[in-house]
Amino acid sequence: MRRWLTLFLMVLAGPVFAQTSPTLTMDVEETKTVPGQQLSLRITVLVPTYMPSPPIWPAYEAPNLMVRLPERATNPVSERVNGETWAGISRRYQISPMIPGTFLLPEAEVIVTWADPETNEPRKTTLRTEPITLTGVVPEGAEGLDPFIAGTNVTLEQTITGDPATMVAGDSVVRSVTATIEGTSPMFLPALLPPVDVPGLRAYADEPVLEIRDNRGDLSGTRTERVTLVAEGGGAGQVMGLTLDWLNLDTGKIETASADGFTVQVQGPSAVPAEPVNWRAHAVVAVLGLICLALLVLLVQTLWPRLRQWQADRRMAYLASEAYAWRQLRSALHARDLSVLHTALELWAARLPGADARRDLEVTEALLQIGAAAYGTGKATPEAGWAALTQALPRARRNGQVDPQKAAALPDLNG
Repeated sequence: MRRWLTLFLMVLAGPVFAQTSPTLTMDVEETKTVPGQQLSLRITVLVPTYMPSPPIWPAYEAPNLMVRLPERATNPVSERVNGETWAGISRRYQISPMIPGTFLLPEAEVIVTWADPETNEPRKTTLRTEPITLTGVVPEGAEGLDPFIAGTNVTLEQTITGDPATMVAGDSVVRSVTATIEGTSPMFLPALLPPVDVPGLRAYADEPVLEIRDNRGDLSGTRTERVTLVAEGGGAGQVMGLTLDWLNLDTGKIETASADGFTVQVQGPSAVPAEPVNWRAHAVVAVLGLICLALLVLLVQTLWPRLRQWQADRRMAYLASEAYAWRQLRSALHARDLSVLHTALELWAARLPGADARRDLEVTEALLQIGAAAYGTGKATPEAGWAALTQALPRARRNGQVDPQKAAALPDLNG
């Protein structure tokens, strides 16, 4: 009799014990991918009533992981919980390993404001996500790619303005190379133009220009590099071509994009007088070079495994350095893409010693100008903000550590 009474009371009390607190779920389709490719993480928050204000989502940061929000990343949802319809919001993150290896996406907080089911008053609840381990994997056969580039299509387009074969002192030739990549961000493309070493010629290179395109989460874009070759005196030589090896994700094969080199001929007297050739000295150097080459071959055969490991460790250290993050930030800055800029700025700020460079007063004001022009209702243009940010970031980097008295809280750009 007591047992049946207990069961009867539990049935009556069932609605009382029904869950009434917000819930959080995480959905990860895959945890392994090729560096540069995207993994999808979806976080869904549900409440039994409604949310008077949107949740405060985590801004994920992790070394060597590029985290971005795709277009329409946040959407309303509804689900049945304990026989009732709960309202909610989901947010999708796209996460790309920047290099091969294993990385930890740390746990984070999601602050939810929701209406109390009894009083209808707003309540705040802090939910926590689970840490996730992600892996960047190099497919078999692509281990020799350095740098590692993977996509669905990579092309190189070159234009030469001027005639390099009939130059005289004072003439100039402009070489422009554009790399187009599909299937990943152009931020993963390396430097394109090789150095120019031609007598009587001086090279003046422009800053690389990145253009990033996002078609419903499918990234692509271009990297353009431009160099002006100015003739200073007579001379001749060869400007090297360039090749870019990459992994075709559709076929799994290594392919090569290339741009041809060209010959330069500058008429007139040499800018630097040529010295007479000492053939005996050249012969001695050649013999010594052959001996050194033979010794080097023996040394490499002996130390090759250690050399490969040292090379991999050195590259990993560079990719994890502040200098590399600064280079990515400069590229994002020239691309004038606010979402890419924030990702690169967070990565660089995390590696810069001292205080958070994003809280520097000049950097903060520049970001506010850009955000106001991009998301505000006024007619302000973002050019002034971009120009101010271009000047403020190098100063913040030179300081090494931002003066705490100049630090300012970084407001929400959407505010």
